[in-house]
Amino acid sequence: MLDMLGDVISLIVKSLKNPRSAVCKTAIMASADIFHAYNDCIIDSLDPLLVQLLLKSSQDKRFVCEAAERALVAMTTWVSSTILLPKLEPYLKNRNPRVRAKASMCFCRSVAQLGVEGIKVYGIDKLIQVAASQLSDRLPESREAARTLLLELQSVYEKSHDLSPTVSGHPEMSSWEHFCQSKLSPLSAQAVLRVTNIAREGLVLGS
Repeated sequence: MLDMLGDVISLIVKSLKNPRSAVCKTAIMASADIFHAYNDCIIDSLDPLLVQLLLKSSQDKRFVCEAAERALVAMTTWVSSTILLPKLEPYLKNRNPRVRAKASMCFCRSVAQLGVEGIKVYGIDKLIQVAASQLSDRLPESREAARTLLLELQSVYEKSHDLSPTVSGHPEMSSWEHFCQSKLSPLSAQAVLRVTNIAREGLVLGS
């Protein structure tokens, strides 16, 4: 079926645009199955499918929205992050705030799939710029995804620099702070450090 995959995806995309919710939901479920079965083989045909799934996950029909969200989770689970992240990145600037929010959540999940070494190879400096840009988004889902991503990046940065999260003196904070200030504008760096500092203070208070 691999040689027919492009044609199959075209038919699924057509069904995703169908105004009948039952047809649309069936197509969404088929999308999730395809992600599971074909993994990275889908990447060349992904764009039109990704657009529709982001749109469907952003609409008001609850059972369609929930099915689309499950399909997007399947996508971030079964498609390699290194090739998926560049596909997701343009949607972080989409004019539709709800599409941006869903794309942000997918982006965050996909980065987590990279693991420590994968994040370092992909580029913490590149990822921190993406996360910082989402911190000021209109929708809380985008901002929460950005906060989650920033905490992941901070953890990876500290591990890669052999830094332990000690409280006294905060040596790791000064190094993380320097990194943020060297890669971001002053306002963006300030926003990022506020997020990561608050999270660390919460961990200290809870310990």
